[in-house]
Amino acid sequence: MSILGLKKKQPKTFKVKVITMDAEMEFSCEVKWKGKDLFDLVCRTVGLRETWFFGLRYTVKDTYAWLKPEKRVLDQEVPKDSPITFHFLAKFFPEKVEEELVQEITQHLFFLQVKKQILDEEIFCSPEASVLLASYAVQAKYGDYDPNFHKPGFLAQDELLPKRVLMQYQMTADMWEEKITAWYAEHRGIARDEAEMEYLKIAQDLEMYGVSYFAITQNKRDTDLLLGVDAQGLHIYSPNSKLNPNKSFPWSDIRNISYSEKEFTIKPLDKKKDVFKFYSSQLRVNKLILQLCIGNHDLFMRRRKVDSIEVQQMKAQAKEEKARKKMERQILAREKQMREEAERAKEEMERRLFQLQDEARLANEALLRSEETADLLAEKAQIAEEEAKLLAHKAAEAEQERQRLEVTAMKTKEEKRLMEQKMREAEQLAVKLVEQSERRLKEADHLKQDLTEAKDAERRAKQKLLEITKTTYPLIAAYSTPPAPPEAADLGYESASTRLDFKDSDMKRLSMEIERERLEYMEKSKHLQDQLKELKSEIESLKLEEQQQQAGLYSLHGEARGYVQEPVYIPHSNRNSAYMSQMAFFEEV
Repeated sequence: MSILGLKKKQPKTFKVKVITMDAEMEFSCEVKWKGKDLFDLVCRTVGLRETWFFGLRYTVKDTYAWLKPEKRVLDQEVPKDSPITFHFLAKFFPEKVEEELVQEITQHLFFLQVKKQILDEEIFCSPEASVLLASYAVQAKYGDYDPNFHKPGFLAQDELLPKRVLMQYQMTADMWEEKITAWYAEHRGIARDEAEMEYLKIAQDLEMYGVSYFAITQNKRDTDLLLGVDAQGLHIYSPNSKLNPNKSFPWSDIRNISYSEKEFTIKPLDKKKDVFKFYSSQLRVNKLILQLCIGNHDLFMRRRKVDSIEVQQMKAQAKEEKARKKMERQILAREKQMREEAERAKEEMERRLFQLQDEARLANEALLRSEETADLLAEKAQIAEEEAKLLAHKAAEAEQERQRLEVTAMKTKEEKRLMEQKMREAEQLAVKLVEQSERRLKEADHLKQDLTEAKDAERRAKQKLLEITKTTYPLIAAYSTPPAPPEAADLGYESASTRLDFKDSDMKRLSMEIERERLEYMEKSKHLQDQLKELKSEIESLKLEEQQQQAGLYSLHGEARGYVQEPVYIPHSNRNSAYMSQMAFFEEV
């Protein structure tokens, strides 16, 4: 028994991953599906109706290719990985984006793709245009600029400018963000689709927009060149310059394009012009160039014809959709404005409420303070009333004291008058005593002079007596005169002694009288000094008492008026100068 070899079953489906500019999708495809089947499935999933601009691109070795719609997917040179990866991208670009791009999804996909090509530097863009495009990209992503929400640094995570532009100028990320934000603030009120359309309108004027470049050589001189294919025609560039073409062939001037293996031939519509030939090294690249030429030429011819029913319906629907969205945006803007006004009114009311609450709180606090002040004032008024009563009582007492002091002052004045009279009498007495003392001094001087003269006379008498005695005794002895009788001698001697004694007794008596008078004078002087001192102390005590009484009177009057005045001592400067000189004289004595 022989066993027949079993054929391995082939899978009926295969996995496909399609990457768009803003999403990734996976599909399970049947083996028999053609490229058109997969492409239509992706378009239906995305909601795209303008399918003639897009295609499914895949990578083959060192280049890329577009999935052909008429051949089965697995029969083409697609990667054999699972899932098979395709990129859903724009294959052809419109000449005027504002007129040709109808659907919003179409605009959005073009916007994302062109933005990526600018950031990846596949499309050259000046720094100024890059900043302006970045501002429209920010408007499309974040909506209207709000300084309260869009704080500095809100663009730090967004890639908005090509690296070449960032490296060309020595500016920080904050400086670039400030420049972009300045433009971004000017786009207020622009919707997302409008901002994306403005972005594309600026980008379509760039020299490298929508151009596919291929390396070629010229047949005669074998010169390296670049071929550019875009919506307007074919362009020949130098290898180092992709901005300004050396030669251009618009689609309207091309009669035919053909290629044989590696040779391309461009035949102008004007037969007088030369045919342009060039070569491409790879057959796959030649096929790609031919596909792009055919597709761009078909779209070029299609734009010059009347729109098909489908396109007219799409444009009508897009127009209605734009009008509806515009109306919705206007309604939304009005509602937003009304909401903002309501919010502002609410904030104003809240602010006013807070202000009124603060004013009420302050009024309550002021009321409490006023009540406390009123209580305090009432208490002060009561205290003032009590003080007024007390002051009135003190004033009455002060008035009584003033009257008493006036009486006392009158008495004091009378006593002062009596004391002054006593002082005058004492002064007169002192003058008399001075005169008596001067007279006594003169008498004492006379007595002293008389005493001195008496002593001198006594001394002379004694001297003379001695002389007489010395002369008498020798004479008696010489003449032998008998001595006198003792009685007589004694008598004479006694008489002389009597005379001498009489003179001595007078002198002593006179001295004793002078000494007695001097002692009496000193006692009288001492007694007068004591009387003067006592009188002086009485006068001083009377003055001190008078000053105290006046100070008390001033104090009572000051308390009655609500103040107290310090007593002022006014020195007494009207003393008698003669009395002062006499006092000085007695003190010296």
